[in-house]
Amino acid sequence: MRLVRLKAPAGLENLELVEEADPRPGPGEVLVRIRAASLNFRDDMVVQGKIPSADGRVPLSDGAGEVIAVGEAVEELEVGDAVVSTFWPDWRDGEMTVAARRRIPGETIDGYARECVCAPAHAFTRAPAGCTHAEAATLTCAGVTAWRGLVVCGRVKPGDTVLTLGTGGVSLFALQFAKAAGARVVATSSSEEKLEKLRLLGADTVIDYRSVPDWGRLAKESTGGRGVDHVIEVGGPGTLMQSISACRTGGHIALIGVLTGFAGEVELPALFSNQIRVSGISIGSRADQEDMIRAITALHLKPVVDRRFRLEEIAAAFEYYESRVHFGKVCLEM
Repeated sequence: MRLVRLKAPAGLENLELVEEADPRPGPGEVLVRIRAASLNFRDDMVVQGKIPSADGRVPLSDGAGEVIAVGEAVEELEVGDAVVSTFWPDWRDGEMTVAARRRIPGETIDGYARECVCAPAHAFTRAPAGCTHAEAATLTCAGVTAWRGLVVCGRVKPGDTVLTLGTGGVSLFALQFAKAAGARVVATSSSEEKLEKLRLLGADTVIDYRSVPDWGRLAKESTGGRGVDHVIEVGGPGTLMQSISACRTGGHIALIGVLTGFAGEVELPALFSNQIRVSGISIGSRADQEDMIRAITALHLKPVVDRRFRLEEIAAAFEYYESRVHFGKVCLEM
């Protein structure tokens, strides 16, 4: 099989395409022919060396393909099943534990920038019916994060208003899940072209955050002054105060991303005086992923894929991802 290893020191120039023997499944394991993988912010941090990983690590946390062999005692999956990886292979259900956080594909264990993967069966779920492998590969990180932030922790309901920031994978999934739940969506971007795409995807109100620096106030005004019920907060310290100002009293912020940095000032009275609930979201469990996949299948939702690259073009894929011109997910296809 062909695969990519990130050689030390980290950097795009040290993403090396190599060939190795195909693995074989042992008891409780499945062998999956990976057909697609997707890129995430965390993957980019690993490749840049901002998140440390072992020399020779196979990058990428998200992969999808079909089962081509099963080991003894595997009952849930069969040869021929279309599957998608889970971000936390050891977080099956319930609350996150320290033990469940130890193995992360593409970081602490090898990821999915490879043509074949042998792993415990619980490291995969079935993919949604009607999705291509590339579409399924977008779900592991971005899809489950949006689902947990909005549905599991947010408990979104018809008539709610949801604020999404930007046009990355998490934000677009949140827009789709919110509309499917009967909610109204306010979405931000800095590009008129992307704002129009957000409208076509279902956003009810769009805001250019560059031309309106006080976009949180405008988001609140768009609700008649009540404030939004949920914010899918992917920016971090640079956007959090605007997200707080957009919220209604008793609103919910799903704190997900750090695109604007890791540290910043927060006016705490704005949180507790308005009784705003903040949920720290770190992807989700295997059970969350299965629930989301059932919903995607039932609703016939289609993940938004911006551009596809070949495995050997992984460095170019990361360069494109880092340009931030994409609308939706960037994928590799094998």
